[in-house]
Amino acid sequence: MSANPYILAADHPEALLTLLQEDPSLATEQDEYGYSLVHAAASYNRIDLMRKLVNDFKVPVDLKDEDGETALFVIETVEAARVLVEELGLDPTIRSSENLTAREGLEAEAELPEVIEYLRSLETNTPAVNGTTNGDASEMLVLPSVPEGLQVTMGTMDEAEADGQQPDPEFRRRIEELAARGDFETPAGQAELRRLVEAAVAGEGLGEERSVRPRQE
Repeated sequence: MSANPYILAADHPEALLTLLQEDPSLATEQDEYGYSLVHAAASYNRIDLMRKLVNDFKVPVDLKDEDGETALFVIETVEAARVLVEELGLDPTIRSSENLTAREGLEAEAELPEVIEYLRSLETNTPAVNGTTNGDASEMLVLPSVPEGLQVTMGTMDEAEADGQQPDPEFRRRIEELAARGDFETPAGQAELRRLVEAAVAGEGLGEERSVRPRQE
């Protein structure tokens, strides 16, 4: 009786690669549920096997099972997700037959928060930046994108110009608070961000609320 390639993918990836060398057609086969070796390698975090299946045996990285789910739907580590998306080119926005992305599917099952956070960062295109934390994803600051229509000019200043110019802690607090709001990506949230940035550029203090009137031409 021949070895089950899906079991080999999980437990003996080296033996599976030997089997594939003998019969490369096995690489793209799927079982009765559409489950493939790419799905199996992703599920069991066999990173090198994933790479070889896609790069050497030309298995489509976006191969779907009967539920319309790619290998990204069955991963359990950020490493596997990153290799699939950033290295092998799998589109994270592909939806299953239930109209869910991989991130939405994981959220529905309330599993793997680190993977969910990584996939969400791909959707918002706002990478997390580790500040003064110990690496806890829940403490990582997500930097907001610059609002549309606002131009930022980068430059340098000498010591005399910089003397006494410390970042306004209230401005930083307000930016972080706004970025954490659920309506941050909405027009209202972006308008509020633009107002805060423009106030900071103009040198206006944020320690107290101020009234804002339309500028008179």
